[in-house]
Amino acid sequence: MSHPIGKVARVKVLHTSDWHVGRTIRGRSRADEHVAVLAEIAAIAGDERVDLVLVVGDLFDTAAPTPEAEQIVFRALLDLAATGATVLVLAGNHDSARRLQAVQPLLELGRVVTRPVFARPEAGGLVDVVSRDGAERAKVAVLPFLSQRHVIRAEQLMSADAQDHGQIYDTRVRDLLAQLCSGFEAGTVNLVAAHLTVSGGRLGGGERAAHTVFEYEVGAVSFPPEAQYVALGHLHRRQQVPGPGQIHYCGSPLQLDFGETRDIKGVVVVEAHPGVPAKVRDVELRSGRRLRTVAGTLEDLAPLAGTTGDDWLKVIVRSAPRVGLADEVRALFPEAVDVVIERPDAVDRPGVGGGTSRSGRTPGELFRDYLAERGEADAQVVDLFDELLQEVEV
Repeated sequence: MSHPIGKVARVKVLHTSDWHVGRTIRGRSRADEHVAVLAEIAAIAGDERVDLVLVVGDLFDTAAPTPEAEQIVFRALLDLAATGATVLVLAGNHDSARRLQAVQPLLELGRVVTRPVFARPEAGGLVDVVSRDGAERAKVAVLPFLSQRHVIRAEQLMSADAQDHGQIYDTRVRDLLAQLCSGFEAGTVNLVAAHLTVSGGRLGGGERAAHTVFEYEVGAVSFPPEAQYVALGHLHRRQQVPGPGQIHYCGSPLQLDFGETRDIKGVVVVEAHPGVPAKVRDVELRSGRRLRTVAGTLEDLAPLAGTTGDDWLKVIVRSAPRVGLADEVRALFPEAVDVVIERPDAVDRPGVGGGTSRSGRTPGELFRDYLAERGEADAQVVDLFDELLQEVEV
């Protein structure tokens, strides 16, 4: 391919994922935060003059989003496309593939390319992208989320031992990736976008447990060395996964769970040239409210009142339970969305206690608390609950 004189051929990419629009924090809406952070991402895409925006799954927090959540997401996708970039969207495990398929023709009128379900390379699984100046081409192998039941045949699920399911899933996904990447060329920028769990990835804290256990992991060696960059979605913590080449999770744009309080949220900007590893740069996001956990006796906590800004708070009070204690804490900290009364004899079991409000909590959170309070926490039971919950939501 000939390139304009004086221009360096490259494809510039913005990688984002796991928006989870519609997520509340213990019943408190985060819609305004999502509007702000998605507008910030669109501004970054415009300032960086990226050629391609990869939105790697979990746009929504539930497969049945509210009209407000849909409005926020679709407006954000069109704003990204208005920067002049091609926007490529794939479905994650929280998204409804059928809903995305329904709006697919309308979104593609606005330069938003959607891939709700797996497709063979010749049927859309390998997407061609041209840089905004026409000087370079990219090929993107697209792998939306695939649940175990879609990858492993029913008879194998019935006959194979549980420990074998992970290897079967890994092998099947590796085969699918090999098919998708078979169309890579030496003279193009070759990219992979996939929503899945890769071995070695670290959880952020807000992921759905049933889809991050070992049965759903794939090895980093599944990605071909010919790929200049692998854009991953599913895990909420920004990280590079050890493996051949540049394999990255960009993480969620907001702190979604109190397990993510130490995470610095952002997007990844990638400059990729044919035949060489991509140059990767993090851009921090400043919109959205931080999540913070504070703990101590009521006397310890009182001096902190008025010092936490607009942070969402989880407050752990180390005290014997008594009537009105949780209300006293909320009076001190109006931004407290979770108040946990921790008995003095339960300091080794943080988060267990009778003072946590049920209002606005997800079924998964309530079920985990129920098991913990009974001393019967079982990861396999929790995984099964999450799997059944997803079936109901879809």
